[in-house]
Amino acid sequence: MGRTVPPVSSFRLMVLVLALASTPSLCYHPTSLPDQSELMREFGNHTAISSFRTINRQELIKCPFKSPYLALNVSMSSKAPDEGFIEVTISGVMYPSDSDWIAMISPSTADVGTCITNYLMYAQTGDLASLPLLCHYPVKAQYLTNDPDYLSCKKLKCQDKFCIIKTCSATVKFHFVNIRTEMEFVAFAGGFKVPCILTMTGNPVPFANPSSPLRGHLSGLDSTGTSMKLRWISGDKEPQEVHYANGQKATSTVTTYTQNDMCSSILPSPAKDFGWHDPGYIHTAVMTGFQPSTSYDYTYGSNKVGWSKQTQLKTPPAGGSPKLTFIAFGDMGKTPLDPSAEHYIQPGAVGVIDAMISEVQKGGIDGIFHIGDISYATGFLVEWDFFLQLITPLASRITYMTSIGNHERDYINSGAMYITPDSGGECGVPYESYFPMPTPGKDKPWYSIEMGPVHFTVISTEHDWQVGSDQYIWIQSDLASVKRANTPWLIFTGHRPMYTSIPAPSLNADSRFTKAIEPLLLEHQVDLVLFGHVHNYERTCAIYNGKCKAMPVKDAHGTDTYDNSKYSAPVQAVIGMAGFSLDEFVSDPSSWSLSRIVAFGYTKCEVTKTKLNFQFIDSNTKQVMDQFNIFK
Repeated sequence: MGRTVPPVSSFRLMVLVLALASTPSLCYHPTSLPDQSELMREFGNHTAISSFRTINRQELIKCPFKSPYLALNVSMSSKAPDEGFIEVTISGVMYPSDSDWIAMISPSTADVGTCITNYLMYAQTGDLASLPLLCHYPVKAQYLTNDPDYLSCKKLKCQDKFCIIKTCSATVKFHFVNIRTEMEFVAFAGGFKVPCILTMTGNPVPFANPSSPLRGHLSGLDSTGTSMKLRWISGDKEPQEVHYANGQKATSTVTTYTQNDMCSSILPSPAKDFGWHDPGYIHTAVMTGFQPSTSYDYTYGSNKVGWSKQTQLKTPPAGGSPKLTFIAFGDMGKTPLDPSAEHYIQPGAVGVIDAMISEVQKGGIDGIFHIGDISYATGFLVEWDFFLQLITPLASRITYMTSIGNHERDYINSGAMYITPDSGGECGVPYESYFPMPTPGKDKPWYSIEMGPVHFTVISTEHDWQVGSDQYIWIQSDLASVKRANTPWLIFTGHRPMYTSIPAPSLNADSRFTKAIEPLLLEHQVDLVLFGHVHNYERTCAIYNGKCKAMPVKDAHGTDTYDNSKYSAPVQAVIGMAGFSLDEFVSDPSSWSLSRIVAFGYTKCEVTKTKLNFQFIDSNTKQVMDQFNIFK
């Protein structure tokens, strides 16, 4: 392993970096770095190489000139609340440059030495530079040009009596959430590719209550609608409680995960090494005694750590009841609420979340299905906190059901169906820790649940689905068990699609999966199939084996309508347009592709015993861009 550096100040190991940077024998100059565009092409959807993603791998050099007047200060004089914005001001800059930037680092005691001997561990990220800058990855970073007055030096200060020496300053604003460990800010010159350290605040900002109970989110346990599972995060390991329904209470069980739970290989993964961040403690409590389709107030925490604000939840309709309205989407992730660079940004996520919050606040939504590629943390664990914070206004009010995607599970030699490094070494551990679905067991993330007139079969495309596998046998059994008199609609969902009209479809739709599973869908008369993974919206005819078995007809309102009273095959929809950068379609799609839209949004499905109405809603315009009906 690399150099171990003892703490020497409040920012401990960063000071050592400064010492290294100013020591000639340990001063490195940039060598030829790999072409980033080539790395992007090679690793694309797997590790999301970007200049910021590789800053921990750039050579640490001595800044050729540092102003003696440099200072870095933050606007927060007291401890930080659970969420907010903090202004960071650098002053005393003599020569402002568009390559100057500031990073947020947490914990402040993170190893930010130069890891000279363990460069090979980073090769899997696609970056083959010889020396990492930071052994621990920054939470986020901003260029100082985000302050429009920086380069023009409008905030000028005279440093002597005659104003011969003048310096400039800049202020940038960082959004933060309570990640339990204190925040430190460090200023760099040289951009993300050849950075050198200028200065740091030296006074880490702690959180007022690192043990705050935060980010409560709900999931269903069964098909009765009478109980819900609540899971939340805290920095305290002692059991807490949820108080609900005017006097009832339940005590939490407490779990966590560690670096030892992360996957790795000969080359240690981001989750195992430089992307690790302590997740705190994950509390789970089961609330029972509910009535279906009913609202209740709840709060969680303890007198020791404090209590969450009171929130109102709505239970889902029981399986077999006459109506259900749900939202579904895939591939959402998170968008920073400031102009920061992060290693993996999903530009549409915040807009989609805001649109769905408005939808949920109207009161007509019974549940949510997020079908894979959940947070896109991909081994940079602090990003789970930011993602969970974003979805709390949704997931704290109605059931938030999920399926696992490649960016949660896949990793080399981990037992996944695909051996790409897409999870960054997470291998499903954070996903299963945060989203406890009613699955058969650990690392078997498939399940079924009934809400209203719908039976949902939720599978993992990232685990073995081949004929004879455990999951295949379970799928076969689950589909055969559906009582259509009780739940006349059967919806099948997972992450990777069977059909897509994007270029190089074989990289996104596995024909082996289609060959193994599609016959089961036809045999058991699945009505609707929902997939993600491809980042757009696409709808098919009633399709089987690549051919249309039936086409919809237009009703009096011009809406495509499928007649399943004479069942022919499932309708399939790709709905991976909830946040990740969108994929374009080919210019000559197959005849089975009836609707193709490249826009961020979500889908809403209203179901009765005899009719299913499905809509794709553009999150920007709030307009219905595509809709169809299926009748029984």
